[in-house]
Amino acid sequence: GFVVLKRRWVVERTFAWLGKSRRMAKDYEALVETAENLVYEVMIRLMVRRLAKPSP
Repeated sequence: GFVVLKRRWVVERTFAWLGKSRRMAKDYEALVETAENLVYEVMIRLMVRRLAKPSP
């Protein structure tokens, strides 16, 4: 049956981050490899931005 996952919010947040990327909002890619590489690219960009933020 349906079971609520304890850390589901982590997955939902990640999907929301991916959805904010214009190219990831819709899947127009013909090849799965291309779509997978786009996911990597978007996540790398997000993490670099997060690391580059000046700490308060």
